[in-house]
Amino acid sequence: MAVTDEAIEKIKSMIVSGALRPGDRLPKESELAAGLGLSRNSLREAVRALSLIRILDVRQGDGTYVTSLDPQLLLEALSFVVDFHRDDTVVEFLAVRRILEPAATAMAADRIPVAELDELGRQLDALGPHPAVPDLVARDLEFHRRIVAAAGNSVLCSLLDGLSGPTTRARVWRGLTQQDAVGRTLAEHRAILGALRDRDGEAARAWATVHIASVEQWLRSTL
Repeated sequence: MAVTDEAIEKIKSMIVSGALRPGDRLPKESELAAGLGLSRNSLREAVRALSLIRILDVRQGDGTYVTSLDPQLLLEALSFVVDFHRDDTVVEFLAVRRILEPAATAMAADRIPVAELDELGRQLDALGPHPAVPDLVARDLEFHRRIVAAAGNSVLCSLLDGLSGPTTRARVWRGLTQQDAVGRTLAEHRAILGALRDRDGEAARAWATVHIASVEQWLRSTL
């Protein structure tokens, strides 16, 4: 394993130093292994590991390339990792969302187009006053994803997208068990949307904080 780690570090150094740039094709396996002082087996293991985290792209019959290294692509690995969360860490994921998402919502207040606000409003209207909990949670994820995307920070958007998955089951559970959770969620969504329409970043931040904190507080009280 130590040999594979060394191979990973050497390829990483080539990318960080600029010897290999996004989109570049790696030299042939035999040449690269000799140039880095590695065995071909350890090089293969390193390439396999780096392809799993979207650093390298192995194209059968064509060669191995450095990916675009776009943050959204690289942070896909985060979604894979967080799928292995334990139920007792869901509160921690919510706490991180409570720190990051209100900031992104505030950033979106100056940027989100009116047409996007109108579409979010139509989606809320389409849910009606008494939506099924799974439908509401699915729309909730989409509602926040679109607002965060409007903040214009791809790293923040990808981070929050990866962190949302582990909290989905908790939100469904809350919707099924807590009295008026559905009504509160809809009201909070409308409050966030209203603040965005007013271009009031601080109000949008405050309502997003209330929205996420209410789920977090409920979950802490039930665990």
